[in-house]
Amino acid sequence: MINFNPHKYEYPSQRKMVYGKKGMVATSHPLAAQAGLEIMQKGGNAIDAAIATAACLTVVEPTSNGIGGDAFALVWVKGKLHGLNASGPAPTDISLETLKEKGYKEIPRYGWVPVTVPGAPAAWGELSRRFGKLPLIQVMAPAIRYAEEGHPIAPTTARLWDYALRDLSNNAKGEAFQHFYETFCIEGRAPRAGEVWASRDMAKTLRIIGESNGAGFYQGDLADKIHKFSHQYGGFLTKKDLEGYRAEWVEPVKVNYKGYDVWELPPNGHGIVALMALNIIKGLNLQGKDKEEILHQQIEAMKLAFADGLKYITDPRKMKVKVEDLLSDGYGEERRRLIGKEALQPMTGEPQKGGTVYLAAADEEGNMISFIQSNYMGFGSGLVVPGTGISLHNRGKNFSMEKEHVNSLEPGKKPYHTIIPGFLTQDDEAIGPFGVMGGFMQPQGHLQVIMNTIDFQMNPQEALDAPRWQWIKDKEIELEKQYPHAIEKALLQRGHHISIQEDETTFGRGQIIWKSKEGVLCGGTEPRTDGSIAVW
Repeated sequence: MINFNPHKYEYPSQRKMVYGKKGMVATSHPLAAQAGLEIMQKGGNAIDAAIATAACLTVVEPTSNGIGGDAFALVWVKGKLHGLNASGPAPTDISLETLKEKGYKEIPRYGWVPVTVPGAPAAWGELSRRFGKLPLIQVMAPAIRYAEEGHPIAPTTARLWDYALRDLSNNAKGEAFQHFYETFCIEGRAPRAGEVWASRDMAKTLRIIGESNGAGFYQGDLADKIHKFSHQYGGFLTKKDLEGYRAEWVEPVKVNYKGYDVWELPPNGHGIVALMALNIIKGLNLQGKDKEEILHQQIEAMKLAFADGLKYITDPRKMKVKVEDLLSDGYGEERRRLIGKEALQPMTGEPQKGGTVYLAAADEEGNMISFIQSNYMGFGSGLVVPGTGISLHNRGKNFSMEKEHVNSLEPGKKPYHTIIPGFLTQDDEAIGPFGVMGGFMQPQGHLQVIMNTIDFQMNPQEALDAPRWQWIKDKEIELEKQYPHAIEKALLQRGHHISIQEDETTFGRGQIIWKSKEGVLCGGTEPRTDGSIAVW
C-alpha cells in the first residue's frame, strides 16, 4: 500500500480524501458517480457500476463523450489485470487518395471525414458479458432515466457546452449539422447551469443498446440510421463497417517505477508515452533537488517520450517498432542521457485539445476498473444521427495525411488514440485505478499523478489537487496559475517558453482509487471539474 505523507508537499489539498469499504465510484459528474453506486447497491459489482457510470456520462456530460465515441478499460478481477481496446477503425471506403481528390490537405475536425467506427457501446456490452453480474439493461437504467426525464446541467459542463456550441456554429456549417442543434440546444443556445435538459431519442437508443447487450448499435435499426445519414451527406461509414466491428481484449503493458508496476494499454493508445517518460525519470536521483529542477526533468522526459510516441504509435498491426523495445531499461537509459540543464527542442507535432471522461470504480470483492471514453475535442464531429441522440466522434482527426507516416490514414486502420486508463500494482497486488483525461495532456497527467503519489507521498486527493504543467510543442510549456512565480522564472532561465494558463480544465481531469492492505478504499476526485466520489 502507498504510504501518504502530506506534510512533504507545499500545496494543501482543496478537498478531504474519501474512504469507503463496500464500494466506490469516482468520476467527473455527481449524478454519474451516484448512478454507479446505485447499481452496486442493487447487487452489481465494480464493472457493472463502471458501465452504469459511463452510460450516464454520455447523458449528463455530453460535452466530453457520447454514445458514438470510443472507450478503453483496465479491469482487475481475481488477481489479474485485463485490457479492453474498444476503439474503432477508419471506414473501409475511405482513403488518402479519395480525400486528396476532394481537396483535403489535412483531416478536418468536423463532419464525416474524421468519423471512425464508434466502440463505446461494444465496450459496455463486452464488459457486461465477461465480468458483469447484472443484465446490461438494468445497469443502464439510470442513464436511460436521466435522458428521458431530464437532469439539471452541472456548472463546468454548462461552460464547456457553451464554448463547444460557439465553436461549432463558427466552424461547422451546413444541413448535416442541424440535428446537433436540435438535440443539444434549448431555444437555439447551450443549456445553462441548473437548467434541465433531456433527450428522449438518446433514452431510446440507450434502451436498445441495453436490451441487445450492445449489439443493437451495430446492427438493425440504429445501424441503418447511421448508414443512411452517412450516405446522405457523403460520409464513408457504412453498415458493413458497423456490423464487422468487435472490441478487442489485449494484454496491458507496464514499467516498474521504484518498486511499483504502472500499467497502461498498448497502442494504438499513447499510454506507453507515460511509461516511457517514467522509464526515463526513474534513473534520475530526485533526492535533494529543488522543485524547479524536478519539474525541468519531468518536462524533458515527457518531451522525449512524446517525440517517440508521435513517431511510432499507430494501429499495432502497422507499427514498425516493438513496444517492449520502447519500454526497455536500455532505451530508457539512452534517452535519459539526453537530459541536460537546458530545455530540449524535440521534433514533434502539435497536440490537439481533447474531450473525454474518466472514471474509476472498486467493490468489496476486490474488483477494480479504470475506464475512459471520449468523443474527442468536445462533442466530436458535430454530427448527431437523426432520431437517435448519437453524437459521433471525430477520432480520425488524429490520422496523418502523409502517406509515409506510420499513422497515415488507411481503410480499416485504427488511429493514434489519446484516451488512456491507468492502473497501479505492487508485488502482484492491486493498489488501484487512476487516470487523467484531456487529449495529449493525458500521459503528462499520468506522469505527474504517479510521481506525486510515489515520489512525493501524496494521498489521492493531494495528488490530483497539486498544480500541473503541460508541454504543448517545441519548448512551449503551460503552467497552472498556482505555481509560484519563482518556478516560472527558473524554468524560463533554462530555456523553456512559459505561459500561465487561466483555464484549469485544459490540464486534464482525473480520478484515483487506492486500496489498503485491509481492503479500505481511499479516493480522490478532480477539483478542476464537477468531480464527485460516491461511496458505500
